[in-house]
Amino acid sequence: MHWLGRVALIASLAYVGTMFDNFFAFAAQLVVTERSRFARVSWAQVTGVTALLIISAAVGSALATVPLRWVGLACVAPWALAGYAWRHRRDEHASHFRRGALTTFVATLTLGGDNLAVWIPLVRASGVSGGLMDVAVFTLWEMMFLGAAQHLAGHPRVVEWGERHARSLVPWIYLALGALVLVECGTL
Repeated sequence: MHWLGRVALIASLAYVGTMFDNFFAFAAQLVVTERSRFARVSWAQVTGVTALLIISAAVGSALATVPLRWVGLACVAPWALAGYAWRHRRDEHASHFRRGALTTFVATLTLGGDNLAVWIPLVRASGVSGGLMDVAVFTLWEMMFLGAAQHLAGHPRVVEWGERHARSLVPWIYLALGALVLVECGTL
């Protein structure tokens, strides 16, 4: 596989895997948001994801002096998140953020711990040209994310299903993302 295709595939897996829970939280928020405020709330979501990507790139650059194989040990972060998600998969308290743009931005950052845990080592492993490809792929996925969430907001039963089952699926996604970090950083 061509290196650009490989970087795009890995970036796609990293984005989709870490944004799975955010997707249903955002769609649930849109269900209770007036349609006239969708654009503002969506821009807040994009700004939050952009902030997470900038933080990932900054920390990844700071780790440039650390051997890439050691950065792969960051896989313990998604695995710790997997353990936490597994222990709390049956918790009934699903947090819904039902306010405006500021709440959306803060919620995106708050739910972004898993994003940072996966994106930092992957951005570090990608290098400059691969990092630019990561940004392009994340941008495409974010546009699809917003469109799909806005579409699903019209189907509260789908959002309800996602909220109910995401807690069971997320631990497995985190485990897989941790393994992806190990492989991508050449630790294994």
